[in-house]
Amino acid sequence: MCGIFGYVGDRTDAPKIVFEGLKTLEYRGYDSWGIAVKVESQSGKLLVEKRVGKLPPTLNSQLSTLNSNTALGHTRWATHGGATEANAHPHTDCSGKISAVHNGIVENWEEIKKSLSKNHHFKSQTDTEVVVHMVEELNQKLPFEEAVRRAFLRLKGLNAFIFLKHDGEIVAVKSGSPMVVGLGKNEVLIASDSAGLLPFTDRAVFIKDGEMAVISKKNVRIINAQDGKNQKVQISQLSPQKDTSSKDDKFPHIMLSEIYDQPNVLRSLAEGNQAAKLANLVNKAFGIFFVACGSASYAALSGTYLFSRIAKKHVNFSIGSEFKYQEDYIHKGTLVVPVSQSGESVDVIEPVLKAKKKGAKIAALVNVEGSTLFRIADFNFLLGAWPERAVVATKSLTAMVAALIMTAYSLAGKGKESKKLINAAALDIERFLANSQIGKIKRLAKRLSRANGVYIIGRGLSYAAALEGALKLKEACYLHAEGFAGGELKHGVIALIEKGTPCIVIAPNDETYDEIISNAQEVKARGAYIIGIGPRNNQVFDDFVKTGDLAEATMISQIVVLQLLAYFIAVEKGIDPDKPRNLAKSVTVK
Repeated sequence: MCGIFGYVGDRTDAPKIVFEGLKTLEYRGYDSWGIAVKVESQSGKLLVEKRVGKLPPTLNSQLSTLNSNTALGHTRWATHGGATEANAHPHTDCSGKISAVHNGIVENWEEIKKSLSKNHHFKSQTDTEVVVHMVEELNQKLPFEEAVRRAFLRLKGLNAFIFLKHDGEIVAVKSGSPMVVGLGKNEVLIASDSAGLLPFTDRAVFIKDGEMAVISKKNVRIINAQDGKNQKVQISQLSPQKDTSSKDDKFPHIMLSEIYDQPNVLRSLAEGNQAAKLANLVNKAFGIFFVACGSASYAALSGTYLFSRIAKKHVNFSIGSEFKYQEDYIHKGTLVVPVSQSGESVDVIEPVLKAKKKGAKIAALVNVEGSTLFRIADFNFLLGAWPERAVVATKSLTAMVAALIMTAYSLAGKGKESKKLINAAALDIERFLANSQIGKIKRLAKRLSRANGVYIIGRGLSYAAALEGALKLKEACYLHAEGFAGGELKHGVIALIEKGTPCIVIAPNDETYDEIISNAQEVKARGAYIIGIGPRNNQVFDDFVKTGDLAEATMISQIVVLQLLAYFIAVEKGIDPDKPRNLAKSVTVK
């Protein structure tokens, strides 16, 4: 989940380049950060600077004045050891001549540590530092490149490492965690994902699992880590991504900017023909599985309702981490549809790879071109939500739901109708964002910011929306929230309701309306404070936020209301919604 960035080339401001690269990757982790620099005047040692917390706006330290053509940096999501300066990366060996940054978890680090010489001095609690000392020990008898290879072969778990030696030699190696090399003019860069490279180059080499990259300022060699033999270097062209996220006077946070960007994303999605192509694959498949995690899992859950209701098609759904326990059902002819913003979630990638080995066809709904899932898939439905930089998913989630609505309608032979529906949802969101209901949401946010917990109920599609809304409140503003199917209230949940308990009721104008209103009456009778979201008001609601009446696409507008509520509660509580505590955008460790 951590962000990694390295540079070697003709430019002499490598520390600044690495710092700017880390800023593009900070959504991957922001517990601490650090940079290691090759400096000629350091008596053969690397200069390392580390700090706890988020990256500052600018690099105001001795690193900013250094002349160096080689540097390596890291922004951390803590796994082994707390967020301290000692545990921050890069980590160095005893001599100060070898440094490393790491994304992943070394599962057998304790075993490795016990096998090392007793002469090593450890400064941190991390698994990473153990590997650095192992490379140091191996490098006493082996060339640096070979020492890294031998060390890597001893590791268990999913890991990506970049090692820098004091003479400027850089060696990277990976298994599971993503890594990509960028090729510029007389310079080579390396990063956790392609988003970090795009400001510098559009030529990239995606390092595969079990491969090593040996990097100099003019080229890169790819090596099979198992046998040490050179591999053919496969260069890919990166597509430029339109970055529409902004933080300014109008949008004090990126999350708010990305909420307001959703109408543009939806209209762009409606212009494409990817839904018809995915529908064709679904029609040919014998057994269909949606696989996703987090917000994407609620989009996938909505897909099961959409395919059933609109296309009369049965679709299975599994959370990514649980899918491996259902893989016995997978066979040739199965269509597996992973749904992911980053395309790098390990809990999705692992089972998808296993499904592919069993002969399943993979059709990914993914937002990041060139990501691991993108490269695994036989077909890609690109969401077109452009870079989403806030950790909390907003526009990528509504794009997922819109993509599934369009696919379901295409399956039913109503593709043109779905495009009109998605465009109508875009217009509804614009109207909503422009009118006085924003003030109402701010007032609700102020009230809910003092609550101990919030319950959200829905039925059918709105059940998936309730789960997503609850996740937003947990992620963005640390408010305990639970989403429930309305019919489950009487099976135990209603015991949680007491006088003043906030309960959000998602009430679209569909076949679920009467039943969800009855559920609202039941919790109100126990003293709950009822907030309704939907196209029409009802006397049971103590407060009401109106959305358009857009058939299945009503869900999209209702989700935007919940996004705004979470955002304004975070602001009310003084929380940074762009970078919530303990979270990272891309989950690359199990």
